[in-house]
Amino acid sequence: MFTLPQKDFSAPTTCLGPTCLQDLGSSHGDDLEGECSRKLDQKLPELPGVGDSAMLSPNTSYLSSRGRMIKWFWDSAEEGYRTYHMDEYDENKNPSGIINLGVSENKLCFDLLSWRLSQSDMQRVEPSLLQYADWRGHLFLREEVAKFLSFYCKSPAPLRPENVVVLNGGASLFSALATVLCEAGEAFLIPTPYYGAITQHVCLYGNVRLACVYLDSEVTGLDTRPFQLTVEKLEMALREAHSEGVKVKGLILINPQNPLGDIYSPEELQEYLVFAKRHKLHVIVDEVYMLSVFEESAGYRSVLSLERLPDPQRTHVMWATSKDFGMSGLRFGTLYTENQDVATAVASLCRYHGLSGLVQYQMAQLLRDRDWINQVYLPENHARLKAAHTYVSEELRALGIPFLSRGAGFFIWVDLRKYLPKGTFEEEMLLWRRFLDNKVLLSFGKAFECKEPGWFRFVFSDQAHRLCLGMQRVRQVLAGKSQVAEDPPSSQSQEPSDQRR
Repeated sequence: MFTLPQKDFSAPTTCLGPTCLQDLGSSHGDDLEGECSRKLDQKLPELPGVGDSAMLSPNTSYLSSRGRMIKWFWDSAEEGYRTYHMDEYDENKNPSGIINLGVSENKLCFDLLSWRLSQSDMQRVEPSLLQYADWRGHLFLREEVAKFLSFYCKSPAPLRPENVVVLNGGASLFSALATVLCEAGEAFLIPTPYYGAITQHVCLYGNVRLACVYLDSEVTGLDTRPFQLTVEKLEMALREAHSEGVKVKGLILINPQNPLGDIYSPEELQEYLVFAKRHKLHVIVDEVYMLSVFEESAGYRSVLSLERLPDPQRTHVMWATSKDFGMSGLRFGTLYTENQDVATAVASLCRYHGLSGLVQYQMAQLLRDRDWINQVYLPENHARLKAAHTYVSEELRALGIPFLSRGAGFFIWVDLRKYLPKGTFEEEMLLWRRFLDNKVLLSFGKAFECKEPGWFRFVFSDQAHRLCLGMQRVRQVLAGKSQVAEDPPSSQSQEPSDQRR
């Protein structure tokens, strides 16, 4: 069993949505990430902007067509996650419960975060924090966000607080941007595989589609990599969408990418932005994992670090604390856009997606504490991520299983195609169910609209004890065994102790 590094811290083609939906209802939908286990023969309801016909639930007479669609998303995307919550692993109370390696959450640094968030400078109540504020967010918070992004995104010039809007998480940002940028039935291009909950985020309010740019794992030359996005593939997907009568209004990029962990180079980003400008497309760049790049050699660069954006009025950047600060339950996300019409329209929707004044104050205090972030949190977080990543990588290599990982994010994109004799999505689903039956929850490739059956996403950002037990259960499934792995005796566990002791 591996041991996480420890220190003593006592102070400072047109796809109208994936065949399977995931990650319902969090800042990035991630509290349900990996739960996507809808039956393969289910399809989206025949509603405007979504696509294929299907039978709706019989108990929908109280709902509008929009309400039926929303309910369908919930009903069709939850089996695995419901199963997990009914049988969740607990070292003492339920040691044979389900280990969750499907949700992209950072569970490695609660000790650091709980210490920082409980300090006296976080505890403040004054009248202005209890009253209505600017829907864009309190000015003191937007100023801190602008300074924070300027520093960590390495922008060539200071970013401006008037270009900042704060909302309660990334899901709300996707939903708001889709609603204000697109007419109902219009679409965003998105490279696959992609974080599948975006389908839901852009559809439920805005009735907006996704037009997939399908990528594959084939490497065609020395200068290519698996699932590589190129302008040629973007052009092809755009032409195909147009040929099917779908109007494309924008492009969604996730950098670092989920589920691949891939990182776009500055040159690639520039090429994609030039493509978008040529076709007058908006570009939404989701950089929610930007501070979770734990390999220095990965060479991550924010889009805001580019010397000149080809079309700044159509370039919109998202970031949130859910990943980089392990706070998916706190509900904080931010938009940076130079387009004041877009900022104002999104801010108007903050009436429904805003943050309490007390949370805004805490976020401002956290983001301005550069000493703690740089000297305590980021180095330790990166070290723990790297140790957990190394453990899972070595386990996969020992099993002879290929995988992709660039040293960013919380996950490894794992190639289990050799375990699918016929190479079908039905077999992929059956393998996923075998994992779940053996008490380990993973995310399967179809949930990310991967066109090649057999890819799975393994999340490694968990405590050592759970991660080791989860991998033990994975090995059992792949070896053809079905029994639940026994929980190792507590004396064998090397899970890190409370760092403040």
